[in-house]
Amino acid sequence: MLESLTKKAQVVLRDSFGVADVPLEWHRPQDISHGDASSAVALRIAKQTGKKPREVAEELCNALSAVEEVEKAEVAGPGYVNVWLTPAALLQALNETREACTARVKRSGEQPVIVEYSAPNIAKPLGIHHILSTVIGQSLANLHRHLGYEVVAINHLGDWGTQFGKLAVAMQSWSEKPVEECTLDELLALYVRFHEEAEKDASLDDKARAAFKKIESGDAELRAFWKEVVRITMEQLNVLYARLHVSFDYTHGESFYEDKMQPILEEGKKKGVFKEGREGALIAEFPEETNLSPAIVLKADDATIYFTRDLATARYRIDTFHPREMLYVVDIAQEYYFKQLFAALEQLEWELPHMEHVVFGRMGFADGQMSTRKGNIVRLEHVLDEAFKRAEKVIQDHGDAIQTDDPHALAEMMGVGAVVYSVLSQNRKMNMTFDWEKALSFDGNSAPYLQYTHARARSVLRKADEDVSDFPTSLQTLVEKERTLVGTLLEFSRILEEARVTRMPHTLANYLYRLCQDYNAFYNDLPILKAEGPSRPLRLALTQCTASVLKAGAEILTLRVPECM
Repeated sequence: MLESLTKKAQVVLRDSFGVADVPLEWHRPQDISHGDASSAVALRIAKQTGKKPREVAEELCNALSAVEEVEKAEVAGPGYVNVWLTPAALLQALNETREACTARVKRSGEQPVIVEYSAPNIAKPLGIHHILSTVIGQSLANLHRHLGYEVVAINHLGDWGTQFGKLAVAMQSWSEKPVEECTLDELLALYVRFHEEAEKDASLDDKARAAFKKIESGDAELRAFWKEVVRITMEQLNVLYARLHVSFDYTHGESFYEDKMQPILEEGKKKGVFKEGREGALIAEFPEETNLSPAIVLKADDATIYFTRDLATARYRIDTFHPREMLYVVDIAQEYYFKQLFAALEQLEWELPHMEHVVFGRMGFADGQMSTRKGNIVRLEHVLDEAFKRAEKVIQDHGDAIQTDDPHALAEMMGVGAVVYSVLSQNRKMNMTFDWEKALSFDGNSAPYLQYTHARARSVLRKADEDVSDFPTSLQTLVEKERTLVGTLLEFSRILEEARVTRMPHTLANYLYRLCQDYNAFYNDLPILKAEGPSRPLRLALTQCTASVLKAGAEILTLRVPECM
């Protein structure tokens, strides 16, 4: 929409001021009285021209006023260029917003983006903290797919290590039934008991190490036990992933890379990247300027660790998928670890894609209910169930004000959505607070508010019962609430790209909240179904466009929106 303005302004800057190839940035003013688009280019390049900023801005405004799409252009403040576009130009541009609601065709010939997320440990239920990596990662995968990128979504399970030796010892010592008859809760209870008993009997840890060594060596009975533990865990995890609308292209546990580590170790030793450290461990050292301490690559007893497996993981993914980017959605506590890992990969002199640790902070409850007794975790399943019950009560308390044919489905949509949105609407780099009252509010920045606004728009369209696919372009004026809503809708494409580039889902969430606010102000102040003349088709078209943007944006964030509510 702003392409013709940019071209015209660049011609003026070149011909009148001798400044060529100036990148122009247009911003939407917060106050609609300042126009539809504003640029500070005159302030930025005034020194180069030897003119005052307002002089440069005035010449730009004179030239831009002659552009067909421009209603008027004015200088503001010390030298801002403010532009008002014609209603026809604004409404024509909304067709791009409509197109942005549909996932783009895949970009041909481009390498994929790998997104690794969730990554829970086997033999343990998902805790509430797992929701952070899970939904942030899924939203980033959804965002890239929506914008036409090929995505490889991977769940990197913690399915290898001494914990399986501990569980095997616990099963042999205290379980009264075979592993295949155990629930995940029973496996967790055995694991907790092992640690309690090991505090009194140190020999249990030696037995656990020996048991895992047998698993690594291929002991048939213990391998069968390990596979059964993985199966039991995944059955429960997949139920929760379905509730969260989360899915993966590949679920690869650390065990998948069991036979892929030795070649990396040999290569590292040959290149001098991995050297023998204290007590015979294999380490990677880093240049002094990195301020990174040496990283252990292989223990002195030849046992592999996370670092070993992550090196093999990177090699496998590069060779198999040939990615353009590899994103690791892992909490901020692992920030130093990833700096060491990426530094070691660079020292191996492989041809690497862009690699990024997408960090996120910690999550707490506003009422302090995150703390638990030793041996327990706040179960994600329990939080989602509690959210469902609270949403059910909200629906009941609103009585006839909420219309739905399926209160159970609506409560699940609202409850799960409230938990997910409370994560995705906050800056992932900061510690997050979950507040039940705020999460389930119909008035604030919440999933129910977004869901209700979508349902309201769909209700208007059902009552209209007519085709509203085209924006009327013959209008000469737009009233304030119409113009505000149009301006917000036009931001959708830019917001999607900004959220993708910055890996910040809250950018999209907060945009959807603004759109809800602007649509509800439009809905409350202006007649839609009873509007007269060309205002009726315009307002219906804006309603349909709003509903489409809310649905597309919500689904990128893993939320679902109801048709009625």
